[in-house]
Amino acid sequence: MPGLLRGVARTAVVAGTATAVSNRVSRRQAGRWAQQDAERQVAYQQGVAPPTPAAPAPAAPPSTADEMTSKIDQLKQLGDLKAQGVLTEEEFAAQKRQVLG
Repeated sequence: MPGLLRGVARTAVVAGTATAVSNRVSRRQAGRWAQQDAERQVAYQQGVAPPTPAAPAPAAPPSTADEMTSKIDQLKQLGDLKAQGVLTEEEFAAQKRQVLG
């Protein structure tokens, strides 16, 4: 039974991480689309041809407030699982390294 519980806990951590990443990507993509729509609308109102798409911007550093909050939440969950005895010290350390990058 402890092996099953450990597997379920690990799956929950992975699913939580995937959800956080997916939400962040969706918010970023929606922001970019809104910005592009606003630029097109302004260009249309001014009678100017819409600007051509620029080269993609370099990736932002991973120190945004949302990402930090997500990492803190994940670390709290891992700490709770360790305190409950679901994760061993080695598993906790490995998951912690993964969350912190």
